[in-house]
Amino acid sequence: MTEVPKSKSCQGACAPPAAPVRPLEVPGGSTLSRLRIDQMDCPTEEGLIRTKLGGMAEIKSMEFNLMTRVLSVVHQDGALDRVQVAIRDLGMEPELMTEVSAPAATREASRPWWPLALAIVAALAAELLHWSGLPGWSSALLAIAAIAFCGLGTYQKGWIALRHGNLNINALMSLAVTGAALLGQWPEAAMVMVLFTIAELIEAKSMDRARKAISGLMQLSPELATVRQEDGRWVELPAQSVTVGQTLRVRPGERLALDGVVTAGQSSINQAPITGESLPIDKAPGDRVFAGTINQSGSLEYRATAEATHSTLARIIHAVEEAQGVRAPTQRFIDRFARIYTPAVFALALLIAVLPPLLLGGTWQDWIYRALVLMVIACPCALVISTPVTIVSGLAAAARDGILIKGGNFLEEGHKLTWLAFDKTGTITHGKPVLTDVIQLETPPGIDAIQVAGSLAQRSDHPVSHAVAEICRQNAIAFLEVDDFAAIPGRGVRGSIGGGAYQLGNHRLIHELQVCTPALEAQLDGLERQGKTVILLTDGVRVLFLFAVADTVKPGSRAAIQALHDLGVKTVMLTGDNQHTAAAIAAEVGIDEALGDQLPEDKLRAVADYAQRGKVGMVGDGINDAPALARADIGFAMGAAGTDTAIETADVALMDDDLNKIASFIRLSRRTRLILLQNIIVALGIKLVFLIITLTGQGSMWMAVFADMGASLLVLGNALRLLCRDGKAR
Repeated sequence: MTEVPKSKSCQGACAPPAAPVRPLEVPGGSTLSRLRIDQMDCPTEEGLIRTKLGGMAEIKSMEFNLMTRVLSVVHQDGALDRVQVAIRDLGMEPELMTEVSAPAATREASRPWWPLALAIVAALAAELLHWSGLPGWSSALLAIAAIAFCGLGTYQKGWIALRHGNLNINALMSLAVTGAALLGQWPEAAMVMVLFTIAELIEAKSMDRARKAISGLMQLSPELATVRQEDGRWVELPAQSVTVGQTLRVRPGERLALDGVVTAGQSSINQAPITGESLPIDKAPGDRVFAGTINQSGSLEYRATAEATHSTLARIIHAVEEAQGVRAPTQRFIDRFARIYTPAVFALALLIAVLPPLLLGGTWQDWIYRALVLMVIACPCALVISTPVTIVSGLAAAARDGILIKGGNFLEEGHKLTWLAFDKTGTITHGKPVLTDVIQLETPPGIDAIQVAGSLAQRSDHPVSHAVAEICRQNAIAFLEVDDFAAIPGRGVRGSIGGGAYQLGNHRLIHELQVCTPALEAQLDGLERQGKTVILLTDGVRVLFLFAVADTVKPGSRAAIQALHDLGVKTVMLTGDNQHTAAAIAAEVGIDEALGDQLPEDKLRAVADYAQRGKVGMVGDGINDAPALARADIGFAMGAAGTDTAIETADVALMDDDLNKIASFIRLSRRTRLILLQNIIVALGIKLVFLIITLTGQGSMWMAVFADMGASLLVLGNALRLLCRDGKAR
């Protein structure tokens, strides 16, 4: 076996090797290894591994992903073998991600069903013999057979847990069944073990459904792609072997294997797997397409822009998987609670077994039996397991709707948002301004001011600059060579053309250069009150040309803002445009407050100020608004499909430009929070009821099994409701 070098990602079958969302820190002299552990099904196994490895000096840090059964561990160089030996000592078999050849579901399907069937028959027969009055040894033999058929695995896990000082459900169940047998309650001991095994099987199936919600995303991208060879032939090749720049063809009805740009053909593409959009999108040469989407009508040829392991779909899958390692506040609370609850109930069981017979004259057999019943319900499985399944179900449901949430903490905390701050360009508006006014103010000799302005504008990536550069393109005016070009953040651009220095920028820039006259100020005020954005060309001495552009509001912006208001969320717009334009756009879509003339640092301060009034979210493009996005409690990146930076940096990435997804996120967060609270109440309530029943002498061991595992199944079923929409599975 070889260790994964700390400079490389693991190339595993379970997760694409894209950059982790929140990677574990790997200090010098250490290595990050990702191990697949098929036996790591639930928090029971996680607790064992965490305790075992946590005591090793070689271990620096760990991260568990129960949904993919992957342990990420940072250890000293050369210590991988000792890590694997420690895990094997717990009865589990770790495998490096590169060595995993079959998914867990395939391996689990090979487990035989007949031992459990025989155990059920033997347990029922033991009960019948016991009630028929036949010799006790006959029912005892059948009970032993039933326990042997289905309970040896539980005993093995229980012994390992006890040996390592861990009172998990397997240890407690093993003690309870053994105690019942020693008290002569053979039929009940057998039935308890059978019921426990059946409940574990159902619980595993429920967990698998949550896992499949994630693994289903992986199946969206086809394994084969039709690739054009150098001699012009089209050949089907594994998608993993296709390199950037190669040309692919996709027929109607086929899924795209990689991200790319259309080079030939026209068609409509169903982008729902990536963006959650309900309607197909028309594609033509020059348009972006994404792996996992479905070509619906015509044949397309496209040039690959990313390898299969770094496609938008691959990054989404990896981000969702990494998000599961970010524990939600409720999960952190439950983990702390469980560490206290189980030992406390176990200690209570010991006191119940000893004190009443010694102090109150009770019978030993009666009180020991009650103690055994308490042991069965002592493990907080329902409480511990419901939280991660609820969070994963919510993450998967959001991903299928085109909302990429980067951690369970953001999903849970979303219900607390009281303010949402919006960037304007590309968020509230289309971000494609249309030129409305071109006004010449000065006529310097020997200079074509429009040509100068267009030459500066075509070097900028700002949408307003694109509108100015379009003048030259439409009138076939050649762009001039620009020297010493530089962007002026939040103000505009500058450069030298033909030996002269020029600046193309906004109202703020003109004031800072002290070239704004009262007459020009009045002219600018009139245009800005119309909601227009004005940029000006100056040589540093005078303003030569004035260009006014108007950006159109997206059709769904007003409805999206109203949906947020209906949820009780207040809104504010932060934009680099002037205050008049900001106020006009805000009034048009119904935003509560608007702040104009905002530089990146101003947006950062504004978000910090609004954070004093409650939880605040920031909605932007994930790049220009990075400081404000980082400061906000939750940062939302708009139109993240195909944008590496947005997917990797935002807390929540909206894969299309639909602002309504923010309200959907908040509603999902509130529903998730409600289900988490319901599960806590159900799990603790059922245990409290059966604790009282047991202490009054009315409880039995099989009832305790139903109470413990029944609660687990109830909360799992409740958690999986997040995967349903309108009563149907997603």
